[in-house]
Amino acid sequence: MNRTEILLSDSRKLIYFDERPGLDRHFPDQRDLPPFAASSELRWDILTGRWVVIAGHRQERIHLPLESQCPLCPSTDSNLTEIPAPDYDVVVFENRFPAFNSEGAHIPEPSETAGLFTASGLASGTCEVICFTSEHRSSFSQLMPARARLIVEVWCDRTKELSVREEIQQVFCFENRGEEIGVTEPHPHGQVYAYPFLAPRMQQMITQMNEYRSESGHNLFDDLIRSEQLQGHRIVTESDHWISFVPFAPRWPYEIHLYPKRRVPYFPELSTSEKNDLALVYLDLLKRFDILFDEPAPYISAWHQYSNEDLLDEYALHLELFTIRRADHKLKYLAGSEAAMEVFIGDIIPEKAAQTLRELRPDFNPTQK
Repeated sequence: MNRTEILLSDSRKLIYFDERPGLDRHFPDQRDLPPFAASSELRWDILTGRWVVIAGHRQERIHLPLESQCPLCPSTDSNLTEIPAPDYDVVVFENRFPAFNSEGAHIPEPSETAGLFTASGLASGTCEVICFTSEHRSSFSQLMPARARLIVEVWCDRTKELSVREEIQQVFCFENRGEEIGVTEPHPHGQVYAYPFLAPRMQQMITQMNEYRSESGHNLFDDLIRSEQLQGHRIVTESDHWISFVPFAPRWPYEIHLYPKRRVPYFPELSTSEKNDLALVYLDLLKRFDILFDEPAPYISAWHQYSNEDLLDEYALHLELFTIRRADHKLKYLAGSEAAMEVFIGDIIPEKAAQTLRELRPDFNPTQK
């Protein structure tokens, strides 16, 4: 992997990641952008005990641009974009319309909150964009294994760099695909959020993990994977280093969880063999979502990882991949029970969903045993 770091004209950082060494990526950003400034704020929801991000400046972000005006394509004379180079393999840059501020205020602990209305000032954290390819009409599932492997290395790089920052509590790598999901830019890309707090779902998992350890003396993730292997009927794919399955109690119609068989807390702890295997396994799962319906499924690909030293020996890196579509041309809407009460109601029996996903035969299928 070849890594080249530059600054854009508004001083945001951009990093080129190339499969081949020796490529010159020092192209100047020819745009005259105003100084980069975000104005996000954290506000404490006293009823739920959660931080809420208020980021009014994001109303101005680009929404579904024409291909000729895509800000994630390589720059041309007629379209100066976020990427100054005329071509690239993978690019990471700080989001121009971030949910968090690169330099923000101290985030108080819940015990420090005073009164009903507590705010943090500027919301410290980082929001980065990962462009998977310069090909506008492509997708992650259409990438070659070598490119997928490079992106795995990019996830490791960004996790390692961001997680050592004092104010960062969680590094979240994810991808949204499809207009139904809410994607505002169709060019193939993912994102990295570096949160100044633990996201509610992460906090819930850690609580469950700690309670399970206290009650059973075992690791929750290890026992979960072992039990799924013993039952077998929810497994989708299994390779030398990874296993994927539909969870026993999914929230979404088609939901796949992917775990390394050797428990590691976050991306930088993966071995070379595990990274190589992940690139193939992940491509296979995305290709299954491509042929699950009559057109490629919209999805959210969410990587859960934990980098704080206190729980490194307990937490398990894993992927939660799901689609909001329940059938051809039918979406799973988050209506009253889900959106208002966070009580999910499943439309498809998990074991049936696993069978459907398992029996799909994508053109590229290296993980099926």
